[in-house]
Amino acid sequence: MTFRVIRPDGLEWITRPHEPDEAPRHVAELSELAGFAHTRANVWRYEPGAKGRRHRHVMQEETFVVLAGTLTMYVGDPPERQDVPTGGLVHVEPGTPLQTANHGDEDLVLYAYGTPPESEHAEILDSAL
Repeated sequence: MTFRVIRPDGLEWITRPHEPDEAPRHVAELSELAGFAHTRANVWRYEPGAKGRRHRHVMQEETFVVLAGTLTMYVGDPPERQDVPTGGLVHVEPGTPLQTANHGDEDLVLYAYGTPPESEHAEILDSAL
C-alpha cells in the first residue's frame, strides 16, 4: 500500500503504568498502524499533572509537536525547563536527557516521533521533578 490514513476514532489509547497518586498518561501507538519502516511515532495524552520518565536514547533523535495544551520539557543535564505551547515543536538530539510533563490544567496532546527506531529501550534516569 502506498499510503495509510489513521483517523482519531481509530486510535487505541493505552494507559501507561503510574502510581495511584499520579495523574496518568495515555499513548496511541502509531508505528505499526501507519506502517512506519524507518521511524516510530506515538500520540500521547497527558492528564493535568502527569509526567513522563526522564530518559535518553543512545541513537534515536526525538521530535515532539504540541497538538493541544502546553508541554513542559526538562531537557539536558542539568535539566533546563522549556514550556512549549500548542503548535510548538521540540527536537532532541540522541544522548540528550529529557523528561516531559503537563503542568497545565487541561490535557496535553503530543505527536512524538523518533528516528532511527531503537530496538532497545531508552536509558531511564532520575526524575528532574
